[in-house]
Amino acid sequence: MHLLQLAVLLPFLGAVIVPLIYRYLKRLHPGYIALLFPVSAALILISAKFSGQAVSSFSWMPRIGLNLDFHLDGFSFLFTMLITVIGTLVVFYSIHYLGRQEALGHFYCYLMLFMGAMLGVVLSDNVLALYMFWELTSISSFLLIAFWNQKEKSIQGALKSMLITVFGGLMLLGGLLTLVAITHTFSIRDMFTMQETIAQSPLFPVALCCMLLAAFTKSAQFPFYIWLPDAMEAPTPVSAYLHSATMVKAGIYLVARFTPIFAVSALWIYAVTFAGAVTLFWASFNAVKQRDLKGVLAYSTVSQLGLMMTLLGVGGISLHFQHDEIFYLSIAACVFHIFNHASFKGALFMVVGIIDHETGTRDLRKLSGLLQLMPITFTAAVIGALSMAGLPPFNGFLSKEMFLSSMFDTRYTDLFNPLMVFVLLALIIVGSLFTFIYSVKMIKDVFFGERGELPEGTHEAPLPLLISPLVLVTIVVVTGLIPGILTPMIQSASHAILNKPLHAIHIVHWHGFNPALLTTLLIVIVGSVMVYFYAKWQRVYQLQPEHVTFNHLYQATLKKAEEFTYRLNHRIIKAGSRFHIILIFCTLIVLTAVSFILQPIDFGQWQLADMRIYEMILLVIILIATLMVLKAKSRLFSIIMLSTIGYAIGLFFVFFNAPDLALTQLTIETISTALFLMCFYHLPKLKLYGETARFKLSNALIAIMTGIAVTVIGLVAYGHRFYPSINDYYIKHVYDLAAGKNMVNVILVDFRGFDTLFESTVLGIAGIGIYTLIKLRYRKDDSHEQTEK
Repeated sequence: MHLLQLAVLLPFLGAVIVPLIYRYLKRLHPGYIALLFPVSAALILISAKFSGQAVSSFSWMPRIGLNLDFHLDGFSFLFTMLITVIGTLVVFYSIHYLGRQEALGHFYCYLMLFMGAMLGVVLSDNVLALYMFWELTSISSFLLIAFWNQKEKSIQGALKSMLITVFGGLMLLGGLLTLVAITHTFSIRDMFTMQETIAQSPLFPVALCCMLLAAFTKSAQFPFYIWLPDAMEAPTPVSAYLHSATMVKAGIYLVARFTPIFAVSALWIYAVTFAGAVTLFWASFNAVKQRDLKGVLAYSTVSQLGLMMTLLGVGGISLHFQHDEIFYLSIAACVFHIFNHASFKGALFMVVGIIDHETGTRDLRKLSGLLQLMPITFTAAVIGALSMAGLPPFNGFLSKEMFLSSMFDTRYTDLFNPLMVFVLLALIIVGSLFTFIYSVKMIKDVFFGERGELPEGTHEAPLPLLISPLVLVTIVVVTGLIPGILTPMIQSASHAILNKPLHAIHIVHWHGFNPALLTTLLIVIVGSVMVYFYAKWQRVYQLQPEHVTFNHLYQATLKKAEEFTYRLNHRIIKAGSRFHIILIFCTLIVLTAVSFILQPIDFGQWQLADMRIYEMILLVIILIATLMVLKAKSRLFSIIMLSTIGYAIGLFFVFFNAPDLALTQLTIETISTALFLMCFYHLPKLKLYGETARFKLSNALIAIMTGIAVTVIGLVAYGHRFYPSINDYYIKHVYDLAAGKNMVNVILVDFRGFDTLFESTVLGIAGIGIYTLIKLRYRKDDSHEQTEK
């Protein structure tokens, strides 16, 4: 097995192995077993990177084009390191964060499942595999967000994230299949070689819009950001992993990976740039007013994702519109900030989890004066928050300065007119200002001032809980002071995104008094004043009515949809089976009539065989039995007459030299009759419909029209045979290909095996559903009896 395949497979193995071991070894914390899988995956990926094993292929479903083709370049390597290394820290943190009373086996199963899915997303070179892993991240994140399923908010947050991200997943599927239709290849790398063909296709705008919607929903861009704050109801280790380092960056990865294909279009540049800038501004503005610490970090994450998206939009200019080195800096800045954000935001989420763990609350109105009680937590929080605010000497300052420089450089391109440049700069400067405000305000409110109403005995967290955030803030400090250690990785990842060689990238703290530095000074001065006078201007948040929000629109739409579907479903079910049958038959009648009106009936040429006397006798028996069913007054007699019809049809198969089919028909008819008798014996005796003249007339009319429609379709189909019958193929190969003598059984089990399998699966699911309903009824009856006692 190739190293890349093994690295992706390991977390999925962990999703199975960890719960099984925990089931039998309750004393051993499953987190220690789960640690082995991200560590092993990280070591394997590093080995693959430096041993040159960057490409692997496994032919899985070649007929539909779904192969597990993996490609490891500089950009995907960056993401795999974030997924596995931060995943290791999150697993270690969760060992000491989650108590034994939690469903730990489920938790680590979901976490490993998500980790494997994310590795598949960033390594896949096959578009179908990319979509498969993409949707798997949505499913596993749903399970993780809803982990505390006893809480209504967790369920609602998981549902919202699922609905929005799965919608984006469908858009991704549409975009990828459109690209496949244009290029006739499933390989992403091969698509890069056909950029001109893609750009000239009339389907290009469709693919572009679908890919943008997929990326914007996954990375919580405006206006799809509403799912991410609600997803914070998940346990803090989940938030630290999914919403800072991995899942929410999948949309960033998608835009970056397909930039060489779509950046030829100005629409792509405008959409990515301004969607990111609006998201940066709007989310940072709303983060300031949040009262929940995780709410602040949630909106902060949305804002930072907008920053990265803006950089990718501006960086795309360098590919097709203006070949100037200044726009390469945007791609490098985005890569750098992806790393920086994962480090400081992961640390901040863990710090918030520690505060919640030790104080029992995340409410900013109750938290204050924690500096003396939790000095180590304070240190980690300050480093993470100041890096997020973009202050030296931390790594966030370096990538933020590169970001501001790239935005000021947009005035040198003809793609943006002066008004667009002004709007863009206004959005990102004001957004950066509010980023500074909420970063500083969070530290001020939590750690300074008079001590709030905290539980007695509140103290610093134990060392095992502090190790993971301390490792991350150490990375923040080291990469801020010595950014050169990341330069090769940034260079390699940027080269992989642009698919072309770049000049050397130099990251230093001092660039002189340039517009970016002056803007930073302005942000610090104005932001400090606004933090100090927050009580004076915070009333601006009350100007927006509660019902004029995207959350309110989402809730209203969801409520209306549920009410509509409930009413529709209630009416259909209440109408009864007769209504359903009438609806089906009337649809058949209408479609048949419309088809033959648009195309005159042509019965073609018939070759009818002579009807023998015993066949006529069977036909008379069937007609008599059918009339008896209509006239029957008891269920038993109706069942007997129906079985008579079935057995007579079985005899027809005998006369037509089809003994295998006859045997199958007689067997099924016997089983069906027995089941009918058993079911109707236990069912209550319901009253018949009121047999009025109108009732009988409508039944007769629909029955006659349906019979005519089916007869006409059968005669037309019999008279027009455009292809030779497949029965000769079955007769010839039933034994040599399937080693069977009963043709019907071979067709059902081998030639149409999947059809039979799916039918059996449906029956099995229905049986499980019925069994569950019965068990629930018995449980409800038992609980009712206990209540009465």
